[in-house]
Amino acid sequence: MTTLTNLTQERRLVTAIPGPKSIEALQRRSEATSGGLGIAIPVIIERASDAILLDIDGNQIIDLGSGIGVVNVGNSASRVVDRVIEQVQAFTHTCFTVAPYMNYIEVCEKLNKLTPGTHKKKSLLVNSGAEAVENAVKIARHFTKRPAIVVFEHSYHGRTNLTMALTAKNMPYKEGFGPFAPEVYRVPMPYSFHWVGNQATITEDAIEMITHKIDKEIGAHNVAAILIEPIQGEGGFIVPPKGFLPALSKYATDNGILFIADEVQTGFARTGHMFAVENENVVPDILVTAKGIAGGLPLAGITGRADVMDSVHTSGLGGTFGGNPLACAAALGAIETIEAENLVARAQHIGQILGDSLRALAKKYPVIGEVRGRGAMQAVELVEAGTKNPNTAAMNAVVKYCQSKGVLVLTAGTYSNVVRFLPPLVISDELLLDAMSVLDAAFASL
Repeated sequence: MTTLTNLTQERRLVTAIPGPKSIEALQRRSEATSGGLGIAIPVIIERASDAILLDIDGNQIIDLGSGIGVVNVGNSASRVVDRVIEQVQAFTHTCFTVAPYMNYIEVCEKLNKLTPGTHKKKSLLVNSGAEAVENAVKIARHFTKRPAIVVFEHSYHGRTNLTMALTAKNMPYKEGFGPFAPEVYRVPMPYSFHWVGNQATITEDAIEMITHKIDKEIGAHNVAAILIEPIQGEGGFIVPPKGFLPALSKYATDNGILFIADEVQTGFARTGHMFAVENENVVPDILVTAKGIAGGLPLAGITGRADVMDSVHTSGLGGTFGGNPLACAAALGAIETIEAENLVARAQHIGQILGDSLRALAKKYPVIGEVRGRGAMQAVELVEAGTKNPNTAAMNAVVKYCQSKGVLVLTAGTYSNVVRFLPPLVISDELLLDAMSVLDAAFASL
């Protein structure tokens, strides 16, 4: 049906980055858009396909960010494009809570089937990850009749008022935007690289510390939900130690607390499982999705136990654009692509290449303090050599060098010293290895 952009999957520079056309357009950007908006790479994109971004100067840039983990199936994936075109020709909006349509129902059916657990599940669709997290909290409070929400150090859950309260890092996400929503309690995260205790007992020690704080400082009977990212995203791709998530889930269940997995960044094959909690067979009461769900269109989901999701009164949930038919069409195309192209296995393969490459760099360059992640979600934490002191300057230099050579990488971390890698799951081995050679040169340039 469609005529795809079909960019050659190769890095190619025809001007410096930014080129003259991008420089001119970025001046217009500064004049027209809010100064509160950041920018990762100083170019203006004209087209994109799979893992290549084409800027208006003709440069082809390797995309190792996927729009922050969104285009898992590649940019302009054919099944996504075909379904969106078909839908936009049919109708663009009715509002599902006014006049329902089938593809909203079909996306919910897919989520109910794909998310972990054999229990009866139901779903709700909204616009963004932050909105999905807010609705998960609303539902948890309504179901349990309890007020408190437990979150973690280094967490990121969004930029709305409630989700800023849930998010840990102050700058740039929270600075000057308070006061924030009450009844949010933060507990320690077992961040292995910076853990001062015994690494051999990190899981047991962390669980004891967390449950003691909940029991004594909040009261478990007051807690509606424990909310956690199975692998923390903006916090720096922090991977919990083995056994931590299952133990946390069991504590929640034992105390009538809902366990909410924020899979906004980790979901839809990103980590080598369809959902990251599957790595340790954890079954959340509620699972939150967004980003990779719809191949680039704005959509998010809340999927949970049917009794939990049905506990809210009629019209207590909803929104004008939530589950827009175009986004639902895109989601069906994205899920079909993940299944048809076996992108779960592909993410595992990418993870092997990424992990091997990054660990080889860590042996060469002592500025790399740790390599971590899972599947196609990996990162390096940069330090002052021989210490664990954050090295923000090195992070900035590496990112700038990669950009100048046509490789887009993203940053993260509570301490602003992490370079993270989120390539589209359709990236070729050759393109990924080319990007890793640029990264090697970036570290050598330090």
